[in-house]
Amino acid sequence: LGDVTFGRVTLQPGWKWSTCVKPIAKTESCQAPHLQYHISGRLHVVMDDGSEMDFEPGDVSLLPPGHDAWVIGDEPFVAIDISGMTHYAEPPNKA
Repeated sequence: LGDVTFGRVTLQPGWKWSTCVKPIAKTESCQAPHLQYHISGRLHVVMDDGSEMDFEPGDVSLLPPGHDAWVIGDEPFVAIDISGMTHYAEPPNKA
């Protein structure tokens, strides 16, 4: 849809951005903005400023760059990501 990329993300129990993706992205926190609709499972998010949020099925989240996140509990987390999948886990450009 133009510049919008829809992505379905499934994250398994035990998944954490800072341990699973940080080594690939090579940034201190996730720098992709996300607009997500949460389908199943639960996700905990910690922003770089220290604020924290939990999301569950039916929630919509708008996350700016600068966050860590992990799956809560033993159910996979599933969401439709409307804005963050185009450049997800990409290392920063080297100029």
